[in-house]
Amino acid sequence: MPSETTPHAHKQLPHWVAEQIRSEILEGRLKPGEWLRQERFALEHGVSQMPVREALKQLAAEGLIEHVPYRGARVVQFSADDVEDLYACRAFIEGMAAGFAAVNITADDLAELAALVPRMAACETPKELGEYRELNRRFHGVIFTASRRSYLVRTLAQLWAAFPTMLWSNVPRVATDSVPSRDEPDVAEHSAIVAALAAHDPDAAERAVRTHIRLAGEALQSAMRDQQ
Repeated sequence: MPSETTPHAHKQLPHWVAEQIRSEILEGRLKPGEWLRQERFALEHGVSQMPVREALKQLAAEGLIEHVPYRGARVVQFSADDVEDLYACRAFIEGMAAGFAAVNITADDLAELAALVPRMAACETPKELGEYRELNRRFHGVIFTASRRSYLVRTLAQLWAAFPTMLWSNVPRVATDSVPSRDEPDVAEHSAIVAALAAHDPDAAERAVRTHIRLAGEALQSAMRDQQ
């Protein structure tokens, strides 16, 4: 932990505190809708309330928490409408990135994607769900990075840094297990995406990615409705 007495501590500490709180949110230790008290985090992390306050501002800008007037800050809680909107945005932006990736993707990128598909398929849920989701994150990251479109890469990197994990944590059924109806389709859809990219077919790659994300979003929305 950076010391509050070290040079540039006023810049380092808020980032360090934000990393700690972000990890707690993404790992599910801080639940959707849970209130975040500055005094608690200051005490837990051995800092004053000022870096905690700055850290909470940073996390609010990232969309992980929200400030409620006269109440304080809390972890963002997503509704079914939010899930629909987020997956629609992902489908559009990632689909666009996949189209560009089909033109610019390298042999090394394709080899990595081809290797990731069977590794994901071999993961057993729920005990290897964390590994599966990390491999899935890498799979999508390779694709949008291969687009070589800097704005799309930055936008999707920020989106993937938090939102898929946070969305899953809103639904106990999928927070610690997969949606059973998605296991086999996921493998087929990932394979179809790789095939379209390997064929350097922008239209097919865009369609494959958009279809994959749309169906994943529909499955999550279904799980949310079942929970309700």
